[in-house]
Amino acid sequence: MTPAQAETVRDQQWYLAAMRAEQMWKTSTGKGVTVAVIDSGVEEDLPDLRGQVLAGKNYSYHPGDEHDDYSGHGTGMAVLIAGTGQKNSATASYGLAPGAKILPIRVPDFIENSRKDGNPDSYPTYVSKAIRYAADSEAQVINISLGSTWNSPELSKAVAYALSKNKLIFAAVGNTGSGTNQREYPAATPGVVGVGAIDENLKVTKESQRGSQVDLVAPGYDMIAACTGKTGLCKSHGTSDATALASASAALIWSKHPNWTNNQVLRVMLNTASGPKSGKKRTDEIGYGAVRPRIALTNPGDPGPAHVYPLPDFKYGSTPESNAATAKPSKSASEPTVAAGNSSGDDSSGTLPWILGGAGVLVMAGAGGATLALRNRKRRREAMPAQPPMAPPPIQHQPNPYATNWNQPGQPGHQGRMPSPDQPWPPQNTNDHGGRA
Repeated sequence: MTPAQAETVRDQQWYLAAMRAEQMWKTSTGKGVTVAVIDSGVEEDLPDLRGQVLAGKNYSYHPGDEHDDYSGHGTGMAVLIAGTGQKNSATASYGLAPGAKILPIRVPDFIENSRKDGNPDSYPTYVSKAIRYAADSEAQVINISLGSTWNSPELSKAVAYALSKNKLIFAAVGNTGSGTNQREYPAATPGVVGVGAIDENLKVTKESQRGSQVDLVAPGYDMIAACTGKTGLCKSHGTSDATALASASAALIWSKHPNWTNNQVLRVMLNTASGPKSGKKRTDEIGYGAVRPRIALTNPGDPGPAHVYPLPDFKYGSTPESNAATAKPSKSASEPTVAAGNSSGDDSSGTLPWILGGAGVLVMAGAGGATLALRNRKRRREAMPAQPPMAPPPIQHQPNPYATNWNQPGQPGHQGRMPSPDQPWPPQNTNDHGGRA
């Protein structure tokens, strides 16, 4: 007899249940849409990613190519976006857009960048190269779950080029919300959709950064997915994860409406997001609200003009300098009309009136998680047993040779982190938070 065990991995992917993924998949799985993942590489042989990963581009000096993930981070993002659950019924994990394809673009880590015999390019230079490569590819969505305080005009020019090629760019806003909260790029670059994270109480996490660069938020807490670790299954949280879900949401919408432009897809995402509880149009905590692809698929509303970018910080044909001078919170004719929440209350805590699922849907565990600081970008992941047991297993951390260099100020890195080793798993809180879409 098979011993009794905890719920399957799919059961533990609370964000899919909360967002009513299986209902959405009857309408759209993201088929026909390619998401470029600018990161540490993507392992194409991971069971839940087999057949999903295309040939891409490698800018890193690590051994191998874009299909060799030097940290495991890029693969984790790819699984959250397009995991197919092919592994087996117990330990398979799914992405929000399992029909989408992944274009891996591997960029250097900051250790490579600082080597005299390594990559001579700066962070903005190699990220700009990656964005331009994605812009010239078949990818429609570009996912960038990393960032740095280091910015340059060439990064702004690369973003403008990608938008002119009908691409949509999502980037993690960063993880120093409880610390320095310094603006990070490319999330703060005009034309990029900055994504923050929400926690199990449906609030912005303390670590998720605040500011005018925040456009949307998405789940990023207690994320369970396949990974490259020893057990093949990991738990993580961060704005990296939230960004992946935002990118997957765009893939779902674009798959159903292939004739829409990038501007129309984004406008619908903004207009169907769950707005601030206070009824404000946007706040520095949650931007225009939490992504709700189910609403965007069932009741998208008017997608608006095809050639007008829907956020106020970017205008086609303007210079990077003039774009940078436009603050995101400022009003403009192209600013989206975001439906306000129907609950009253102070908005300072980032509380949402929403939530992900529809009426009567159990919102499990929590709705998103924070991220690590800008200086802590190497996303560590917590390995789990292949078949989750009833009792909490010992925590195993994936080794990383660059761990001692994570806290260097101003260095780029991935937007995510691990819970402390003594945190129990599985989580005990699976209360119904009573959220409604």
